[in-house]
Amino acid sequence: MLRWDVGEGLELRLVERRHADELFALVDANRARLREWLPWVDGARTIADTLGFIEGALRQFADGQGPQLAVCYGGRIAGMTGFHPLDAANRAGEIGYWLGAAAEGRGLMTRACRALVEHGFTELGLHRIVIRAATGNARSRAIPERLGFRHEGTLRDAEWLYDHFVDLAVYALLSGDPRTTAR
Repeated sequence: MLRWDVGEGLELRLVERRHADELFALVDANRARLREWLPWVDGARTIADTLGFIEGALRQFADGQGPQLAVCYGGRIAGMTGFHPLDAANRAGEIGYWLGAAAEGRGLMTRACRALVEHGFTELGLHRIVIRAATGNARSRAIPERLGFRHEGTLRDAEWLYDHFVDLAVYALLSGDPRTTAR
């Protein structure tokens, strides 16, 4: 089991089948606010849907395509972060993340993503890490900005979000770029 102690009560754990009930409950409790920015929420209606996600995440990890990690604070799952399947040929990865409302405003996701970025560069041998966020999602965009990612541009109408398109801001960090220690 992959498990990182990030410090100050924050821990990252490889998502496992045993997390399905707790993860589903967190998504369900935050459904309306997550749905505002994330296109997968309507596909996560049951614990079986959550188990399906976990099974896919475990296959991705077993195939060397990067981890999906439960962001745990105070021993409870507060959100998720992880890599979308890696682009091995280009030594590139893309990070996604979300956090339940009760855990926001504490710097948890910034710290979790910082740990994931370091893992990507040092353990996975990545050269480039990307984060995409809807242009209107200021909280999500603040994370790569705090971590020293460079805003490379905006993809217009790049993601279908239930009944409309949203523009995506694209941020990237290269292995040789300076990284910040901002919280």
